[in-house]
Amino acid sequence: MQTSPSSALPVGRGLLYVTIAATAWGTAGAAAALLYRGSGLGPVSLTFWRTCGGLVLLLAVRGVLRRRAGTGTGTARRPAEPMRRRVLRTAVTGIALAVFQAAYFAAVEATGLAVATVVTMGAGPVLIAIGGRVTLGERLGVGGVLAVAGALAGLLILVLGGSGVDAVRPVGIGYALLSAAGCATMTLTTRWLGKGGGNDPYASTISALAVGALCLLPLAAVEGLWPHAHDLGRSLWLLGYIAAVPTALGYGLYFAGLAAVRAATASVISLIEPVSAAAIALLFLGERLTAATAIGTGVLLAAVAALAMTEARGAVAARSAAAVG
Repeated sequence: MQTSPSSALPVGRGLLYVTIAATAWGTAGAAAALLYRGSGLGPVSLTFWRTCGGLVLLLAVRGVLRRRAGTGTGTARRPAEPMRRRVLRTAVTGIALAVFQAAYFAAVEATGLAVATVVTMGAGPVLIAIGGRVTLGERLGVGGVLAVAGALAGLLILVLGGSGVDAVRPVGIGYALLSAAGCATMTLTTRWLGKGGGNDPYASTISALAVGALCLLPLAAVEGLWPHAHDLGRSLWLLGYIAAVPTALGYGLYFAGLAAVRAATASVISLIEPVSAAAIALLFLGERLTAATAIGTGVLLAAVAALAMTEARGAVAARSAAAVG
């Protein structure tokens, strides 16, 4: 079986890991939608418990991996990251992660699981591409520009095309775009401040989750930190699921898969998340999509897939040029 040159993990298994992770992420919003029906928790409190639970579980997973590896994390020792850069990166990514997750759950509450997930996951890569061009000087190229334009057209159809009881709510779109902005900030900060450092992705995520939990705690306390007692067992089960499956398992498998799968390939596979979320919303949560919403969703996802393919072709061209040089 084919393996990545930088990892002993077979490529096929890496693809499987990323696929499972993306599918697991698609269930987080569904669990949140169920929690809103009886727990009394709001988006910030829900995000706080997800962050804390995921933090504890990822710490346990990382501890097991370190023990299996014998020393460190099982990877080659890399140059230490300067302390000032590490603190700044951790603070920014932690705050951005908290905004990303809390705004996404707020979008689910405001405009439904399917639309919230599609807009968040569709707008994220577009904002990352635009932000990379503005802040890091990364070239989009003709294909990238067309993909961004297509994604914006899909978003416009979603916003303007809803009608009736299942209309796309502007406030929900706003929360979804805020969530996408948090995701883009997190990614661009990692690209900018992470260059030249030897960062363990598990350690980076754990640090970001810890910062996010600290930021969310006072806001969650104001919103209402504890679920209602009358249906406590169901609420605790759903909170445990969100922390364990979409958070700890999802991120763990995703990081492991990235050792063998290209980032552009992983971004395309991650489109499973909005597709699975939309399927769950339609089949189990009673949500309905209008024709305009379905068209906007299709245009948006196609544009994001095209953007990822453009990135992949650019990476291949850059490697070929480096090899020739």
